[in-house]
Amino acid sequence: MSGIQWIMFALVIQIIHFTGTWKLYKAAGEKPWKAIVPLYSAMVFLKMIHRPKWWVVLMFLPVINLMIIMVLWIDAVKHFGKNKPSDGVLAVASLGFYLFFLNYQKSPKYIDDKSQIKRSAFSEWIGSIVFAVIAATFVHNYFFQPYIIPTGSLEKSLLIGDFLFVSKFHYGARIPSTTVAFPMVHDTLPVLKTRSYLNKPQLPYLRLPKFQRIKRNDIVVFNWPADTVRKFFVKEVGVKKPLDKKSNYVKRCVGIAGDTLEIIGGYVYINGEKNILPDRARVKYDYKVYSSKGVSSKKLTDIGIKDFYRSFRIENISQSTYAQLAPYIRGTGRNNTFITNHEGLPIELVRSLGLRASEVLEKTKDLNLTLDEAETIQNQSWIDSIVQRNQKNKTPNSTFFPNKIPFDWNQDNFGPIVIPKAGATVDLNLGNLPLYKKIIVDYEKNSLSTEGETFVIKGKKTNQYTFEQDYYWMMGDNRHRSEDSRFWGFVPEDHIVGKPVFIWFSIEGINDGIRNWKIRWDRVFSTVGGSGKRISYFPYFIGLVAVWQGYVFYRRRKNKKQD
Repeated sequence: MSGIQWIMFALVIQIIHFTGTWKLYKAAGEKPWKAIVPLYSAMVFLKMIHRPKWWVVLMFLPVINLMIIMVLWIDAVKHFGKNKPSDGVLAVASLGFYLFFLNYQKSPKYIDDKSQIKRSAFSEWIGSIVFAVIAATFVHNYFFQPYIIPTGSLEKSLLIGDFLFVSKFHYGARIPSTTVAFPMVHDTLPVLKTRSYLNKPQLPYLRLPKFQRIKRNDIVVFNWPADTVRKFFVKEVGVKKPLDKKSNYVKRCVGIAGDTLEIIGGYVYINGEKNILPDRARVKYDYKVYSSKGVSSKKLTDIGIKDFYRSFRIENISQSTYAQLAPYIRGTGRNNTFITNHEGLPIELVRSLGLRASEVLEKTKDLNLTLDEAETIQNQSWIDSIVQRNQKNKTPNSTFFPNKIPFDWNQDNFGPIVIPKAGATVDLNLGNLPLYKKIIVDYEKNSLSTEGETFVIKGKKTNQYTFEQDYYWMMGDNRHRSEDSRFWGFVPEDHIVGKPVFIWFSIEGINDGIRNWKIRWDRVFSTVGGSGKRISYFPYFIGLVAVWQGYVFYRRRKNKKQD
């Protein structure tokens, strides 16, 4: 909806409010004309039902305002003699039009004394839940949002199963543009698995003032700018969603607006210099290791290497025994070989099934390693060679950004590319148009066509374009196992959600079923950023809680003795 449409919508709502409440205002001792004055009418209405005037602010916050308005409808009918639970249900179910019935009674009776309005225990209980949800939604939308790391694109900087608190206020909380949505969920209703919002009406993009700018190498949560997914891990055609309901991604911002970025041999260069990451960053690459005597899985695990696959040959497997092994099998190969993760097959289970299983000792093995892990393997006498994967051959393709031939960039060798900055102007030509077309048309909502070598933007012929907002380049630290800006390009400023600041819980094996969960105690109550070794503040938290409970117990005993 445009600004004019929103103004017209507000005026219609105000007229409806006046039509359905002017006699109620009069019965409450207020002048009927007050019901027609925007904003002032809301403050007077709040006074009539004994709610604080500052609630008028909540009436303008998307999603929260829907819950507040329902509370006001219920309070209003109570103050005019309709105190049964069914009256409250009718007020909400009729979308407030039940007030029309009360308004056009012969002489509406207003109850000014709150003590005369009886509230059942059930009503009080429901009210407490509603206000708890309102408070939680307010915090969720404007301060902190919980988030779970679902994929390994930031391993080992952030791990699958890390539970994060994401700060909304660091980069400026974004006002939800989707006005009608279920509170406390993103885009899908739990259990029902259906959409949790309505596509219309939509507010224009608005953001509260920021406390800091995104810095290079910050870890950032943002809405995926590509055609988004309905559900993680489900392969399907991209789904069109409102901006604030697009899928949430978390990556490291390796390039900020105005930077010139290039990837050479898998390493990121910013403005001609190699990007230096924070000391807690653990960048990973794919490697191939070779040993003429075979690459031993046991020796790998003994030196702390875990991210690899193992192959087992099982001679006497059947359909029933396979079903019991299935939770541990990641794939199959030739001649009854089965692929598992680094933990292999449970020995006790194999023995109980009477299977003849043996691991295939491979001379080469693909490993996903940090630079430190690669150096450790390099120093092992039983390893003949280790080679980092590097896509040196640059072939024209549509897989990597800008997803157009003849661009020949890939994961390991990319660019150089200039990251657009608000107010910066670029000279356009048919060669570089694929780099900026999505920005011009999709992100900044302009019409674009070509007339030979000339471009027509918003109906005007030009060969230049000035960017309206800043853009960022996001990449995963797990460089060969991350779908990021190398695939779908720039992330606009208006797609930024927040900054991960705190890991409040962490579960290893979160995608492997609850029986395989292991709590990573060293990560619980630890910070995302910072330098040096990661420290868990959980013991300090437990100590603080124990001291507080001890103090409460002491005060209670002391008060009992005084009584």
